[in-house]
Amino acid sequence: MKAAALIVAAGRGTRVGGGPKQYRLLGGKPVLRRTVEAFLRHPEIDTVRCVIHPDDASEYAAAVDGFVLLDPVSGGRSRQDSVRMGLESLEGMAPDIVLIHDAARPFVSAAVIDACLKGLDAAEGAIAAMQVHDTLKRGDQQGAIAATIDRTNLWHAQTPQAFRFDAILRAHRSALGHELTDDAAVAERAGLRVVLTPGSHENVKITTIADLVDAESRVSEGQRICRTGIGFDVHRLGPGDRVIICGVEIPHDGALVGHSDADVGLHAITDAVLGAIAAGDIGTHFPPSDHRWRGADSSVFARHAAELVHARGGRIENIDVTIICERPKIGPHRPAMVAKLADIFGLQVECVSVKATTTEGLGFTGRGQGIAAQAATSISFALSS
Repeated sequence: MKAAALIVAAGRGTRVGGGPKQYRLLGGKPVLRRTVEAFLRHPEIDTVRCVIHPDDASEYAAAVDGFVLLDPVSGGRSRQDSVRMGLESLEGMAPDIVLIHDAARPFVSAAVIDACLKGLDAAEGAIAAMQVHDTLKRGDQQGAIAATIDRTNLWHAQTPQAFRFDAILRAHRSALGHELTDDAAVAERAGLRVVLTPGSHENVKITTIADLVDAESRVSEGQRICRTGIGFDVHRLGPGDRVIICGVEIPHDGALVGHSDADVGLHAITDAVLGAIAAGDIGTHFPPSDHRWRGADSSVFARHAAELVHARGGRIENIDVTIICERPKIGPHRPAMVAKLADIFGLQVECVSVKATTTEGLGFTGRGQGIAAQAATSISFALSS
């Protein structure tokens, strides 16, 4: 075997939210599927193996369904450990060359792969990289500029990173216990010569929700359809000393009564999300007759709704919720609520709105007998994948 591709897909991707980023849908396809496709299409790549988290077996199987790949192997505590374990699994096949690539770089081109392979004609390693053109500043702990960095001969490292297989396997084995940031650093430590080959501005790594949004726009070329959902919920007040609204616990002279934790805000939002994809309501998915949900954290319901959106290729664009009550005052807790909702739904805080209003003493909310919430959300879908 001449060349094997090792796709590193064992990370958790927490900054994107909504589950590991390599399994998030991008134009209707999981990110990992797009990445693997790029290497399967390349004529110089003989085989592909993915390194995955042991908890992700079912997501992985769905993402690569129909592909002819080597069986996946489980990763380790760190990326470096995961790569080493992947390399160990290839040893019996004795490939001449291995290309190591991040699963979260789905736009890698054949030209970038070609350049890495060509770089091995003159070195034991070759990595895709982009020369730094921006001025670089080093900051101090107070956020002030401490120095300007000379950008001469500085490069942004990308993947794939290609190596002579035997050399990089030895280098990884000797680097056990060291925390190195990429495979080129492992090779450098072992004294291997690694050359820089042309990367691409398109070969971006999806790290944050903003990256995922940009990637989605690129795939769909702006052709998206938007659906709107609305939700409304009410819970009466009973004995207690706190309420939970939008995932935030607030001291109060009563408690909301319900089968779960009675989070009126999250219930309204969840129904709005489910409504936008015509998937029923909370009671459809979490019946109050099911004792498993007695006292349950309502974020479970909300995350389930978000997962249904992602499974259908949708993207939650924003959340807007209004809490209707005389007391408690929502204003002091609004930032915490926004942060909690952004985390649950994988949104930037700028896409989450929490408002509050009263009924001027009228009705059950005005009399302090209960709290209501209404919510709206917009969810977009690519017209084609």
